[in-house]
Amino acid sequence: MHVAIAGNIGAGKTTLTKLLAKHFKWEAQLEDVVDNPYLDDFYNQMERWSFNLQVYFLNSRFRQVAQIRESGKDIIQDRTIYEDAHIFAPNLHAMGLMTNRDFENYKSLFDLMEDFVAGPDLLIYLRSSIPNLVSQIHKRGRDYENSISIDYLSRLNERYEAWVHGYDKGKLLIIDVDNLDFVDKQEDLGTIINRIDAEINGLF
Repeated sequence: MHVAIAGNIGAGKTTLTKLLAKHFKWEAQLEDVVDNPYLDDFYNQMERWSFNLQVYFLNSRFRQVAQIRESGKDIIQDRTIYEDAHIFAPNLHAMGLMTNRDFENYKSLFDLMEDFVAGPDLLIYLRSSIPNLVSQIHKRGRDYENSISIDYLSRLNERYEAWVHGYDKGKLLIIDVDNLDFVDKQEDLGTIINRIDAEINGLF
């Protein structure tokens, strides 16, 4: 089984991925943040590095999906290949941070890959307000994220909502995380687990 968690920067995807992997005894596939050679450069000079960063993510995510399919294991994935293509890249393009030429090149790469990719059995979308995202981003204190603007986060949130509204790749579970503390409150994590259990039971 392939479960994936989607959501804006700071929504809690990685943390929840690890907690659910432990609870359900799933294997966690995490986003490649530490080894990503473009992130620092990108946040310092978005226009110069946006295409390189997005192609790096596309490549690593496509490889992840191929491995998930081949492994035959129950896997939970932190962020999907669709978010890069439907949210992050188009947002950079719309903000004038990726050229038309690069965006067209990127889109044609994704379209080619999408023919070989199956959507997750269950997509969990973590919905969050901007103040909550900002608070979480500051809390984790990654240097390169200090320059993320509220405008950038707001644009991403709008695109996430539009994407989720038209999502048709499989089962979708939306979790509003503003008033949930699944790290320190066991009952909040329990609520999420119960909702996932109900969705998974509906899959079989």
